Amino acid sequence: MRSKPIITVRNLSKRYILGANRTHDTLRDHIVNGFQRLLKPCSGKADAVRENQTLWALKDVSFDVEKGDVIGVIGRNGAGKSTLLKILSQITEPSEGEVRIRGRMACLLEVGTGFHSELTGRENIYLNGAILGMGRAEITRKFDEIVAFAEVEKFLDTPVKRYSSGMYVRLAFAVAAHLEPEILVVDEVLAVGDAAFQSRCLAKMGDVAATEGRTVLFVSHNMAAVQRLCNKGIYLESGAVKLTGTVDVVMDAYQRTVDSFSKGGGAQAELKPGEARFTHWELMGNDHPHTCFTRSDCKIALTIASRRKIEGAYLGFAMWDSRGELVIAGNSRDADGSTFDLVDGCTARMTVNVRLPIKGGLYQMEVSLNTQGNPMIERCYLEPKLNVLPLIKTNLPEKWHGWLTEEISYHFEIVS
Repeated sequence: MRSKPIITVRNLSKRYILGANRTHDTLRDHIVNGFQRLLKPCSGKADAVRENQTLWALKDVSFDVEKGDVIGVIGRNGAGKSTLLKILSQITEPSEGEVRIRGRMACLLEVGTGFHSELTGRENIYLNGAILGMGRAEITRKFDEIVAFAEVEKFLDTPVKRYSSGMYVRLAFAVAAHLEPEILVVDEVLAVGDAAFQSRCLAKMGDVAATEGRTVLFVSHNMAAVQRLCNKGIYLESGAVKLTGTVDVVMDAYQRTVDSFSKGGGAQAELKPGEARFTHWELMGNDHPHTCFTRSDCKIALTIASRRKIEGAYLGFAMWDSRGELVIAGNSRDADGSTFDLVDGCTARMTVNVRLPIKGGLYQMEVSLNTQGNPMIERCYLEPKLNVLPLIKTNLPEKWHGWLTEEISYHFEIVS
């Protein structure tokens, strides 16, 4: 007799009201809304019109996940991937439809998820284990393995509010992966970690699925990592399931859509109300579009459009090879300690100068807009991929990666 799916999703929909707070998912939402009602004067018909604008982040989504499946959830920014995972993780409630989970689930969706900022790393490990339904003895048995994987031995008795975003994510992933949930749910948050840690995370998720028979849902724009890790895929577009099936079939369909969308060097991103986005990228001073040479100096120009004031912003930059290995990473704040400010409605231009000590091949580039208080305002994977041509024979090892902050410089200016 065939066992029931470990996750069943039927006719799932999630609706948001733009410009209004008609539904509230948390106590904080209710409190904030109460103050807004007290302070906000009546503004008449214009507000009523705005409150009637609805956004369906998910619409009539249905699928099954079998025990032991490793599912890659893919789609463009705004397709509904993170909303789906938040509903599966019971962080937010659906507007319509049903979700049935038959197993213990651990989730890593964003920096800070599941941790209490005032508690120490040690206390948060035990707290998360208790939330997952584990006894103290069971958590203690896994404790040393978690700490060693996260590499936070010196900071175990420090409140996690003092952790860097990288430390936070290392510990959060270690807890989620080692406390033996039947289902592990991981969003793009792993991109905060460095190259070596990302590789270890992917290897651990592979072990969780292959040797322990657990189920993994993995959201990523890194197609090489999805293909390497997953056996099945779910392709979301505009809040609906466009395709499910084997990972190769789903990725092929998604890539065809991306290729048709991104001709001309557009950034793969969508503008969200009140946010910022990357709207365009190009190689400067290059006769060959999206192509440069090994060991050459590469100048990449990015255009950023902002719909709100953003202070103390800095740019993150990274590149992956075709195997999903992170080969170059850095950010403008680490490069020279400087940040920049965006004003409401401005268009800014950021130039990234990077030397490419890498082998020839196709490379996926990622850029992100960050601030100290919000580590990831916007992230974008640039399409088409950068084609690096081997100008001369290199002596670089077959697998090479690292933080190359010293190899990257940045220039910022407000255009309009």
